[in-house]
This record gives sequence, structure tokens and C-alpha cells, in this order.
Amino acid sequence: MKIIKTACALALPAILLIYSSCKKDTPISNTPTIKFVSIAPNPAQKYVDTVKIVISYTDGDGDLGVDSPDVKNLYVTDSRNNVTSQFRIPQLAPTGSNIAIQGNLDIVLSPQGFVDDSHTTETATYSIYLTDRAGNKSNTVQTSALTINQ
Repeated sequence: MKIIKTACALALPAILLIYSSCKKDTPISNTPTIKFVSIAPNPAQKYVDTVKIVISYTDGDGDLGVDSPDVKNLYVTDSRNNVTSQFRIPQLAPTGSNIAIQGNLDIVLSPQGFVDDSHTTETATYSIYLTDRAGNKSNTVQTSALTINQ
């Protein structure tokens, strides 16, 4: 009888510890979230190097991207002149699938020039956001500084 009481006394805290350590999945928001990952090459040569920006994304309902080539849903703003370039993210999950998705997106910018040609080097950062098919706007991220050399 004493052994059973001791076993129960030891088992109860163990069960509570196991139960409390179980990680509960937190749902991913239906509003897309992005994070800046990288920008390369850095430095870039003026009018020569194509610049690749990598961002990561998560979306709780999988409605990122569109099949129509005319719809733009990714926006990149150059800090030097506030010019915004628009891009299209292709559809990443089937319509109506309502599944959480995550991954990386590569944004390819054409070779960069100077905004002020009196310099031999310039620094630029880019602000990025995207929208999903429901019209939800992601957070805005900023890249690290890109140096553009003559």
C-alpha cells in the first residue's frame, strides 16, 4: 500500500510537468508577415550588378500571390528618391485551400544607378511590403544599407 502511495505521489508531478511543457500551436495570422533576410551583392557596381533582396513570409490562410500578370502585390521603395517599384508574386497556394504557408521570396532589382551623379558612391535602403488576395497589407520591412559604387 505504501508503494502505491509513493508511486502515485511521484507520478502526479511527472504528469503535470509533461502536460505543462506541451507547446500549444499559436495560429498564424491571415495578414501576411514578412522579415528582411538579405541583400546582395553588397557593394554593388553602378549599372552593372543585379541586386537580389530576400525576404521571408508567413501567411495563415495561404492567399499570397495571384495568377494574373497584371496584378501587382509586392512593393519596394528606394530610400534615396522614394520611388516605389511594383512586382507580382505568383500564386503560392491553390485558391480556397486556406492553409498556412511560409517561405522566402527573392526580389530582383535591375542594376542600380545613382540618384546624385556628383558622387562616386551612394547608399540605399529599400522598404518592402506586400498584399494578399484579400487585400491584407503586411508589415513593412527595411533592408540593410546597400552601397553602390561607380
